[in-house]
Amino acid sequence: MSRIGKKPVELPSGVSASVSGQTVEVKGPKGTRSFSATDDVTIAVEDNVITVTPRGKSKRARQQWGMSRTMIANLVTGVTAGFKRELEIQGVGYRAQMQGNTLKLSLGMSHDVDFIAPDDVTVAAPKQTELVVEGINEQHVGQVAANIRAWREPEPYKGKGIRYKDEFIFRKEGKKK
Repeated sequence: MSRIGKKPVELPSGVSASVSGQTVEVKGPKGTRSFSATDDVTIAVEDNVITVTPRGKSKRARQQWGMSRTMIANLVTGVTAGFKRELEIQGVGYRAQMQGNTLKLSLGMSHDVDFIAPDDVTVAAPKQTELVVEGINEQHVGQVAANIRAWREPEPYKGKGIRYKDEFIFRKEGKKK
């Protein structure tokens, strides 16, 4: 039995949800998101609560039950609060700045890196060594943050590079004479 799937998803004030077939559409103050569930689950909206129940006792139905409930909860979170990933840049001369919709990164390469942010994700650089990626789609926010981090991943000897704010980098000891 799915313990996650049993919990209903409550809709806060200002958020509305509609179900048509297997598609759930959630509208909130930050925008509109939708999710199409598989035929293994049934989705119902009653009194500002969305419930997900499995159709049958198969292993796939039980798997989809918890996953569908989590995806719907992420829709509600996205249109109310949104998702945010914070990155920090460490290294001498490493810096970032926004120019319109383009993020310019100086990462010790022979050229600056220009990263164009997608339409549904906003990238901000409050300081030269901090980046904030925000949006209503958790997967897009995480992917954009990972793409930015991939330009200069943190290295284990000095810790230079782009890292997530809460990320721990295991440091290695250098050569000994």
